[in-house]
Amino acid sequence: MSRIGNRILTVPNGVEVKIESNNKLVIKGTKGELTQTFSPLIKIVIEDGKVSTLRQNELKHTKQLHGTTNSLIQGMLVGVSEGYVKELEIVGVGYRAALAGDKLNLSLGYSHPIAFEIPKNISIEVPKPTELKISGIDKQLVGEVAANIRKYRRPEPYKGKGIKYKGEKLIRKEGKSAGK
Repeated sequence: MSRIGNRILTVPNGVEVKIESNNKLVIKGTKGELTQTFSPLIKIVIEDGKVSTLRQNELKHTKQLHGTTNSLIQGMLVGVSEGYVKELEIVGVGYRAALAGDKLNLSLGYSHPIAFEIPKNISIEVPKPTELKISGIDKQLVGEVAANIRKYRRPEPYKGKGIKYKGEKLIRKEGKSAGK
């Protein structure tokens, strides 16, 4: 039994949900519009400000799609009404970030600066040179952009230098001299 798939989702105020042909779901809200096509094995039902998902059969693959579809719809509803934010911290001497138009310039200790092209539908703020706020309505895209920026210089385990998520706990290692 899929507990997540059986959830009944409430549509927030100011959000419009409709189904087009081929199980294509369109959700419009105050922050923007998201569309996604789902598997025909899952039926999406919209009634009285509630969205629910029903599966066609009891096969394992269909049960897996049931919960996934419900979670994706929940993410779309939250995205168009509230949006998603990921925050990154840059730790290290001389490591910093700066915005230049539609590019994010990163100085991360390499011999050259890194110019990261900001995708459309994503906004990046730099409140301090060592902090980044990535926001948008698509949960998957916000997470992917944050992960791609973090990939340029992952935090290393000895001093913790690099790009990390805000609030992320790093597992630190002892140095050579600490063991003596």
